[in-house]
Amino acid sequence: MASGLEPIPISSQKHDPAWKHCQMFKNGDRVQLKCLYCFKLFRGGGIHRIKEHLACQKGNASTCSRVPLDVRLAMQQSLDGVVVKKKKKQKIAEEITNNNPTFGEVDAFTDQGDVTPGLPLLDDSNTPEACSNLVVSRDVISNTTGDKRKRWRGKNSSVNAYTGAMISASLDATRGNNPIFMAVGRFLYDIGAPLDAVNSEYFQPMVDAIASGGPEAAMPSYHDIRGWILKNSVEEVKNDVDRYTATWGKTGCSILVDQRNTEAGRTLLCFLAYCPEGTVFLKSVDASGIMNSSDALYELLKQVVEEVGVRHVLQVITSSEEQFIAAGRRLTDTFPTLYWTPCAARCLDLILEDFAKLEWINAIIEQARAVTRFVYNHSVVLNMLRRYTFGNDIVEPGITRSATNFMTLRRMISLKPNLQAMVTSQEWMDCPYSKKPGGLEMLDIVSNQSFWSSCGLIMHLTNPLLRLLRIVGSERRPSIGYVYAGMYRAKDALKKELIKRDEYMVYWNIIDHWWEQLWHLPLHAAGFFLNPKFFYSIKGDIHNEIVSGMFDCIERLVPDTKVQDKISKEINLYKDAVGDFGRKMAIRARDTLLPVSLLVSLWFADGFSIQLVLAEWWSTYGGSCPNLARLATRIQSQTCSSLADTRNQIPFERIYDTRNCLERQRLIDLVFVQYNLRLKHMVSKKKQQDSMDPMSFDSFSTLEEWITGKDICLEDYGSSDWKAVEPPSRSPMLLGSSDDEVEELAGGFDDYEIFTRVKEGEDE
Repeated sequence: MASGLEPIPISSQKHDPAWKHCQMFKNGDRVQLKCLYCFKLFRGGGIHRIKEHLACQKGNASTCSRVPLDVRLAMQQSLDGVVVKKKKKQKIAEEITNNNPTFGEVDAFTDQGDVTPGLPLLDDSNTPEACSNLVVSRDVISNTTGDKRKRWRGKNSSVNAYTGAMISASLDATRGNNPIFMAVGRFLYDIGAPLDAVNSEYFQPMVDAIASGGPEAAMPSYHDIRGWILKNSVEEVKNDVDRYTATWGKTGCSILVDQRNTEAGRTLLCFLAYCPEGTVFLKSVDASGIMNSSDALYELLKQVVEEVGVRHVLQVITSSEEQFIAAGRRLTDTFPTLYWTPCAARCLDLILEDFAKLEWINAIIEQARAVTRFVYNHSVVLNMLRRYTFGNDIVEPGITRSATNFMTLRRMISLKPNLQAMVTSQEWMDCPYSKKPGGLEMLDIVSNQSFWSSCGLIMHLTNPLLRLLRIVGSERRPSIGYVYAGMYRAKDALKKELIKRDEYMVYWNIIDHWWEQLWHLPLHAAGFFLNPKFFYSIKGDIHNEIVSGMFDCIERLVPDTKVQDKISKEINLYKDAVGDFGRKMAIRARDTLLPVSLLVSLWFADGFSIQLVLAEWWSTYGGSCPNLARLATRIQSQTCSSLADTRNQIPFERIYDTRNCLERQRLIDLVFVQYNLRLKHMVSKKKQQDSMDPMSFDSFSTLEEWITGKDICLEDYGSSDWKAVEPPSRSPMLLGSSDDEVEELAGGFDDYEIFTRVKEGEDE
C-alpha cells in the first residue's frame, strides 16, 4: 500500500453499485479511490470515474483490464441509467419552466428584493439535503442592484432547487416506504416463500411482464398455474433437455446420483445427466428401503443407464459407500463400455473433515469460531466490523461444513489488517461490548500473532484442496481433465510446505485413505493425458500409471478393435507433437484453449441471454488424428462430482406423500420443471450466494457452528436488534479470489514420490 494512505470504511449510505468494487483511502485531507480488480488508484473524479473505469468506457478514465464481464456489464447498465435519468430530469425541468408560473413569481419577488435572505423556497424539513440545496444565496438576492449575471444565477438556482426537489420526490423514493417493495415483501411473507426468491432469474422478467400489461393486466388463477401454465412449462423444459441430449452423441454424458435425506427420514436418490451443454434432472426415486442392498441399487442404476442409452454413458458417479461400490462393480461388468466413479467432491470433503480433526487445526478453528460467534450475535459489533471490512463478512459459506471451516479461516486472514484496526480503534474501546468476556477474548485472539501464523500455515496446507473442490464442483467447464493435476498439486504443496517426510506423510495418509480409488481411476488419468496444458508440461517420460489409464480407456470406451489400433498410432503423433499439434499456434493455445468446446450462457437482469461457444483445442488442431480427437472430446467432456447444492431443496417429499395417481404425476412434472430451471442457472446462482447474508436460514446448514452461540444469553437478547444490522456486500478482489482456478495447476509433474509414495531410488 502506498505510504500515507489510510483505509477508511465505506458508509452504508452510499448506494451506488460501483462502491462495492472499490476501496476508499484517506491521504491527508484528500479522499482517494482504488479499483479492486486492477488496483489503480484514482486521486479525483469520484465514484462516477470509477464506474466509467469498470465499464471500460473510454473518456475521463482509463479502462480496467481485469474487471469481470458481469461487473462490466452492470456498470455499463448503471451508466446508461444515469444518462436516462439526466435526460428525464432535463425534460421535467423544461416542462416545469414552460408550464409552471411559479418561477415568474419568484423572479418578480427576487427583483423587488422582497424575499427574506436564506429562506427555503420549499418547506421540506424531512429532507435536509433538499433544504440545503433550496436555500437561496444571500449574496445573490440582497444585491438587487448588482450585476445582472448574479441575478440570473440566482433565478436559475431557484429553478434547479425546485426541479431537484420535484424529481427527488418522484424518482428517488426511499426504500423505506417504496410501495412496490412493500407489496413484494407482503406477498412473499404471506405465502411463506424463501426470501431469496427475489434472486431468481425469472423474478425481474415476471415483474416486467406484469408492468407491460398495464393496470388492466389480468393475473393467472390457481387453476391456471397448476394447469395449462405448468403444462407449457414442462414442454419448454423438455425442449431444453432435448437440446442437451442432442449433443450426447458427440460428447457422451455422465450419470450423477445425488443422495438426499429428507426431514421425514426418507432417503431419495436424484438422477441427473451431465454434459458440457448443461446438466439435466432425470428423475428421483425413494430408495429408503433399498439403501443397504447393493443388488437393489445395481438394478436401479442399470435401469437409469438403459433409459439414457448405454452408448451415451461414459461413467456413473455415486457416493463411495460400500453398497454403491459393489453395485458399481456389477454395473461395469454388465456394461463393459462405461465406468463407475466415486464422487470426487465427497472424497475431498472427507479429506478436509479429517484435516479439521487434527488437534492443532481443531484448536485454531475453535479460536476463530469464538470470534465469529461473538460478532454475529451482537448487531453493534457486526455493524462495526462491516464498516472496517468494507462490507465484507469474516465467514464464508462453502458447499460443505468442512469446506466452510477452511474457507472462513482464509477469509479471516484476508481481512486480518481490518480486524486488527477495528479492535485497536477508539470506537472499539468506547464500545460496551469490548468489555464483555466475548469482546476481551476476541481482542486476545485477533492480537495473537501465533494464532495468525497457524491460520497462515493451515491456509497453505488446504488451499490446493479447496481449489480442487471448486474445480470439480464448477459449472464453468468439464472438470475431468483437471482433477488428476489438482490432486498432484495438493500433495506437492504439502510436501514443499512441511519438508520433513514424517510431517507431510500425516496429511498424505489422510488423502490416500479417501482418494485411493480416484487416484488410480483410468478416466482421471486419461483426462490428464489428453489435456495438452498438462501433457506437454511433463519433462521426460510420462508416469506408467497415466499411460496405463489411457490405454484402459481406449479398450473400454472404444469397442471396435480396428478403431483402437488407429488411436494407438495417432497417440504417437500427439506425443511427438507432429503435424498440426506442433504448430506455433497449437503450442500457444495449449494454455489458452479449453480441451473441448464449451457453451457459455450469459444472463442479464432483464432475462435476456446470449450463448457463446468457446473453441476447443482438439477440434482445432486434432484433424490429423480424428479417432483420438473423438475419444478426447468424449473423455474431456465429463465431470467428476455428483454433489449438488442442497440450498433451497426441491420439495420431493410431496410426490411420495400423495396417493392420488393424477396428482402424483402433476407433482412429478412440477419437480421436473423446478429442478431443471434451477440447474439451468446454476452458475449465476452461485454468484448470488456469494452475497448471501451468512445469518440467513439458507446459510445455516454450513455456517451454523460459526455464527450460533453455544448458549443463548437472555440478558443480551433485547440488545441484539436485527433491524439495526447493515447488510453485507462482498468485494471479491479484496479477498484475493482467482478468476481462473486451473491456471494455478500448471507446472511440472515429475515428483516420483507423489505417484508411488516411495522416494526415487528406494524399493517400493
